[in-house]
Amino acid sequence: MCGRYTLIRLSDLQLKFPWIAPPDDAIPRYNIAPTQPILAATNDAVGGRFRFDYLLWGLIPSWAKDPSIGNRMINARAETLPEKPAFRNALRRRRCLIPADGFYEWRKEPDGTKTPMYIQMKSGEPFAFAGLWEEWHDQSGAGSQVRSCTVITTTPNELMAPLHDRMPVIVPESRQRDWLDPRERSAEELADILAPYPAEEMTAHPVSKTVNNARNEVPQCIEPM
Repeated sequence: MCGRYTLIRLSDLQLKFPWIAPPDDAIPRYNIAPTQPILAATNDAVGGRFRFDYLLWGLIPSWAKDPSIGNRMINARAETLPEKPAFRNALRRRRCLIPADGFYEWRKEPDGTKTPMYIQMKSGEPFAFAGLWEEWHDQSGAGSQVRSCTVITTTPNELMAPLHDRMPVIVPESRQRDWLDPRERSAEELADILAPYPAEEMTAHPVSKTVNNARNEVPQCIEPM
């Protein structure tokens, strides 16, 4: 799964995504966790210009009666997207890019303890997870609406396999515009994007257990041990 990540190098977002309007009020985040508002660029561009905006992390299907279902929808398995009612329509019509510059996974040690690991690009530059988004409308009469998203996961590459049996889908820079294409796309057209990212472009190192508590939002979360 992908349950924690960082977005620290905000000044690099416009350099890495010059075709997406930058956020106005973002701050560096060292320990982003599920159910929080996170930055994402959805494929419903206004006036032809994509932009980063805030969506709730935990997808709430439009048909859901209770928005708390989103707490169980932080990740979506790439292999089953076309058949799952919560994800199949979003895959065809509502895709998003979720910017990050690193993410965490916990390595199980022989003694049963777990060591937090920080995974990022060798370049240190930001990248983008593949995500799906939805807009949920409260039918109880309150009139509220919530835009939410999920991070797609796939099988691990050689770097990630010793850490976990899943990894987030990282969209190659050359396919980011294809993923945000506002036109309806089939699962077959998008299948190659949902592959494990090349391990040789990534790196991982152990970090402080400070990150174990989602309330800890400090630089110490990414300090190498």
